[in-house]
Amino acid sequence: MSARPAFDYGFAREHGVVPMAAASDDTLGQHVRVGLREGADPRGLLEARRCLGAPLQVEVLQRVAFDRQLAETYADAGHGASVESLDLHANLDLLVEDIPATADLLESQDDAPIIRLINGLIAEAARIGASDVHIEPFEAALVVRFRVDGVMREALRLPARVAPLLVSRIKVMARLDIAEKRIPQDGRISLSMGVKALDVRVSTLPARGGERVVLRILDKDQGTLSLEDLGMQPTVLRALRAALCQPNGIILVTGPTGSGKTTTLYAGLATLNDGLRNILTVEDPVEYAMDGVGQTQVNTKVGMGFATGLRAILRQDPDVVMVGEVRDPETAQIAVQAALTGHLVLSTVHTNDAAGAITRLRDMGVEPFLLASTVRLILAQRLVRRLCVHCRRERASDPASLRLLGEDFTGIMYEAVGCPRCNHTGYAGRVGIYEAITVDDQIRRLVGANADEDAIAAAAFAGGPRLADAARSCVAQGLTTLEEALRVTRQELHADADV
Repeated sequence: MSARPAFDYGFAREHGVVPMAAASDDTLGQHVRVGLREGADPRGLLEARRCLGAPLQVEVLQRVAFDRQLAETYADAGHGASVESLDLHANLDLLVEDIPATADLLESQDDAPIIRLINGLIAEAARIGASDVHIEPFEAALVVRFRVDGVMREALRLPARVAPLLVSRIKVMARLDIAEKRIPQDGRISLSMGVKALDVRVSTLPARGGERVVLRILDKDQGTLSLEDLGMQPTVLRALRAALCQPNGIILVTGPTGSGKTTTLYAGLATLNDGLRNILTVEDPVEYAMDGVGQTQVNTKVGMGFATGLRAILRQDPDVVMVGEVRDPETAQIAVQAALTGHLVLSTVHTNDAAGAITRLRDMGVEPFLLASTVRLILAQRLVRRLCVHCRRERASDPASLRLLGEDFTGIMYEAVGCPRCNHTGYAGRVGIYEAITVDDQIRRLVGANADEDAIAAAAFAGGPRLADAARSCVAQGLTTLEEALRVTRQELHADADV
């Protein structure tokens, strides 16, 4: 970790003076290099000289160069030590009270209250299991919301005046260009809280009220889940394990954004990562580091997309290849060719159900006969919120509910209540629901004959569970509510009820 600069970020930003690397010219003796922003009042150098306790070597920097140096110097300094001991029980209201009034805020040389607030937000997000922190500036207020178990909830409402400082400090921590407010930017912050390692992905977006920021909280421990930890139905788990045992072919995981597809892929890679295979991935971004797996991140700025990355790693003698997403015809064609030439390929596509993946790949120009000979398994999944076992309450069933759950429903229905253990939401964590299509001889013939989704689904699920069945099972077991099952699988449940 780099040493803390001699004066605070607030002083550097206000007076246009930033510490730089030590002078290399021996004739300068103990001089310290500092950058002075072009047009800044030189009197700030006097206070900098006092703080540093040494003569200064001054270099005048244009505004863009100064902002870049400011971000580089203070990227670690403002949060490194304090984040190591982030207080998971920090009271956000108390942190907000530390922020000075308007006049003080504009004149303050100490941005410690803002740093503590950012750290407190991240700590609170980690404590309650939030996947994202949304910082949303509006004309009247700055709203901070957490996404917990897939659902947004408001965490704080701050004065609008706080927004520029909060956003600017986050951009510094993520090594983004603090002067550029016209275009979106992406960065990352690596943090640790005790023994827990967090990776925070930062995304900024220009908006009418100011720059919006989303912090994606990636708990690196989540990347170590096994297939058994995912809670799959036994039939689905057996099908996935059988597909992973194949020497070649394509395994596809489908579902909307935030449905846990990447977690499933990592669990599959962990199963295959026995040291006997060369496993390579191309991802956007690399969400979790896996020992023993070669991971490559796409970089569209230099022309490194999924297709380019996949083509490159196929020249690295892989046994298993994971592609973060098949999103274009070129990537689809390369993935199919990789499977045909003896590689096991794992990837994701965005479709509502398993059968829809075949249609999506056909729409990308992959010939049906190639799909029939390469695809081994298609796994569709969603995540439903799990009922808090400490406060859930039984409820009576009604005709409308039984119509959706089936007239033969014999389970006990529960409703969410809310208590301190679940932050008064009624839910704690999420559970996966799955459906899987194993491409056997019958499905292979249908795919090769260019059959439609309905025909493929009818043959694949003649005796197996679909997403709607898995959702009903969760309701029957008291794992979730009917309302939550409907939120996630409304289309599937209503379709089954209409049959």
